[in-house]
Amino acid sequence: QVQLIESGGGLVEAGGSLRLSCAASGRTFGAPATGWFRQAPGKDREFVASISWSGFNTFYSDIAKRRFTISRDSDKNTVYLEMTNLKPEDTAVYYCAGGAGGVTSDATRYGYWGQGTQVTVSS
Repeated sequence: QVQLIESGGGLVEAGGSLRLSCAASGRTFGAPATGWFRQAPGKDREFVASISWSGFNTFYSDIAKRRFTISRDSDKNTVYLEMTNLKPEDTAVYYCAGGAGGVTSDATRYGYWGQGTQVTVSS
């Protein structure tokens, strides 16, 4: 089993920044790729970004590629999502997910999910 715990969410004004963290524990070799997804109230979950175990391969959604950066600290078993120039439409619960399916936006390829962290961007 792999346990994922997100942190770093909070309330920020539009234009501000946040760094989310996803700390992994357990049999992490079983979930080498890590993705970030988000879900806003009343909306479907959507892909944000993904990173490989090595950190060399990353993949971003269109909404994230110019403002968000995903990175990994392997020594800490932690993946980060640096978010800049935040907008009210970025308000959502952000989830990290681990999977063995490689760097992908397909949520079904991730078998482990965290509980989520709330990000609220005020206008």
